[in-house]
Amino acid sequence: MNVLILEDEQPSAQRLRELCLELEPGASVVATLDSVAAAQAWLKTHLEPDLILVDIHLADGSGFEVFRQVSVSSSLIFTTAYDQYAIEAFKLNSLDYLLKPIDRAELKRAFQKYHHWQTRRSETPSRAESFVMPPRPVGQPYKQRFLVRFGDHLQYKSVDEIAYFYAEDKVVYLVTEDGKRFIVDYRLEQLEEVLEPVHFFRINRKFVARIGAIQRIKSLLNGRLQIFLKPVPGEDLFVSRERATELKAWLDQ
Repeated sequence: MNVLILEDEQPSAQRLRELCLELEPGASVVATLDSVAAAQAWLKTHLEPDLILVDIHLADGSGFEVFRQVSVSSSLIFTTAYDQYAIEAFKLNSLDYLLKPIDRAELKRAFQKYHHWQTRRSETPSRAESFVMPPRPVGQPYKQRFLVRFGDHLQYKSVDEIAYFYAEDKVVYLVTEDGKRFIVDYRLEQLEEVLEPVHFFRINRKFVARIGAIQRIKSLLNGRLQIFLKPVPGEDLFVSRERATELKAWLDQ
């Protein structure tokens, strides 16, 4: 695993380097850079690293600026002394958001998330992916979690906790397996692009469901299908005759 560190404070950079080599003995820290300009120049002239540890505040600007001009498929872990940038970080599909001083156990968990994501990414794509959900651009990971608000607090929900998404009055809700719902700042069309198609299916114009939420399916005389989800939504769900074939193929992978 090749790791790039973007950090403008030398003691923090050194600690990150030491922790990386301690927690990941097979890792190689390919460079430690302290500015947006240096990071952009390096990324344009070198092979992409597997993982980038990014400080929010670099010597000449925000760590976010690095990726506004240079597109990378590397996994990202943001490190910062501030918690107000979490939403922007997760919009970049970062694996984690660690607050300084970096805790060894938290960094270890972040590395475990990286390895888990790599395992999922390397799985052979199914034959149904090409027509069930739109594919992501090459090299861009599917979302692993969503940042949501709970009162005046921020939480994140892993995709494994999600039962389905639904739209109502131009608002999209995320519903968890335990029946809790949260507003998310996505349209259903955007969700189709960022969710992994082997796990999620656009049932109709209002619902995108994860396969684990589908409890049973009933065939209707007109060729449509009725879908029963858990938790039970507030309306009956139907799949059109045209979409029924795609749904069956998606289920039978």
